Amino acid sequence: MIDVSQHLGALVREVSSREVDGRPARVVTATRTYDTDVEDLWDALTSAERIPRWFLPISGELKLGGRYQLQGQAGGEIQRCEPPRLLGVTWENGGDVSWVTVRLEAEGEARTQLTLEHVAHVKPEFWDQYGPGAVGVGWELLFVGMALHLRTGEQVDSNAFEAWTLSEDGKRFIRGSSQGWGDAALRDGADRAWAQAAVARTSAFYTGEPSPDA
Repeated sequence: MIDVSQHLGALVREVSSREVDGRPARVVTATRTYDTDVEDLWDALTSAERIPRWFLPISGELKLGGRYQLQGQAGGEIQRCEPPRLLGVTWENGGDVSWVTVRLEAEGEARTQLTLEHVAHVKPEFWDQYGPGAVGVGWELLFVGMALHLRTGEQVDSNAFEAWTLSEDGKRFIRGSSQGWGDAALRDGADRAWAQAAVARTSAFYTGEPSPDA
């Protein structure tokens, strides 16, 4: 069972801007606390055996300076690795390069805060259409997968999870996540009409429903 409201409420969403290599970039930051200790969460994030239990099979040299490849997804270079607190990688997909940094912070003995920051150079044709939700919703779905894995330590049934995303509950989660990222964009100063249009397009993309522009 996946409690949609609980998972939506567990995430803190933030959108900001910065300059990277002399070019404007957008920053999507997601923060969530898990009921496990720092060492266990670090292992789930970095172990080649455990990553496929909540994400995808991974190959490569999983150490500082090495390269990784997620099956059918992004690959990149491991640029920062400070166990069990900090991981920084390039995120290379479809010819584009962005940067993902994950920080862990203990909250007592058995709770850990995970903060994921995804930085990408601005592509106006993409950002103008979808805003931060295009990236944010994807990460948020993975955060749910992580929670399911940590609950039991077992492999998340990818077929069942995909079926859930297509269910009414799953679509409610996606719409709620997309709206949450639209609200984060508003807090960053975005135009309200643009933000709501981007929320609608992102929701349609992830749910497979008709786009409002169709």
